[in-house]
Amino acid sequence: MILPKDRDPRFTTIRRGGTLTDSDHRLLALWAAACAEHVLHLFESAQPSDPRPRQAVEQIRAWARGEIRMSQSRAAGGHAMAAARVLTGAARHAAFAAGQAAVVAHVAAHELGAAAYAIKAVRAATSAGEAEEAGRLECRWQREQLPDAIRELVMDDQRLRNDICWSVFDC
Repeated sequence: MILPKDRDPRFTTIRRGGTLTDSDHRLLALWAAACAEHVLHLFESAQPSDPRPRQAVEQIRAWARGEIRMSQSRAAGGHAMAAARVLTGAARHAAFAAGQAAVVAHVAAHELGAAAYAIKAVRAATSAGEAEEAGRLECRWQREQLPDAIRELVMDDQRLRNDICWSVFDC
């Protein structure tokens, strides 16, 4: 479970009664895409002929540019998550990261899902003795990618949802 029981209005767009601007929604989507793409090679090395996770990352970026509808990005996210379901380990988590990134177009709060699954992918790709440190490094890299406009929002979200995101944001 990566979404809270009660929706945070900061991740609901203004037109739907929340406080999230379209501009910040797009920034969340692009940040999620960057997090997912950073570990996508872990999926592609295991499943080189399956384009679904990469297509999901491409679709969320296309949505952020206004080139496609939300439903198209959301569908691509579902396809990436379907690719994940038959796998284990790093490849599975990397595909879930891509799927979560793509569905940010539909529910902005999935931004943390993309980041959390990317950290889980890095941990799974590393030896047990080094997994925690690898996860912390990935978390720090992700934070370095945060645009200033959404930094405080995402950092607060990480603090609030760390427990339901496998505590991966302790970095």
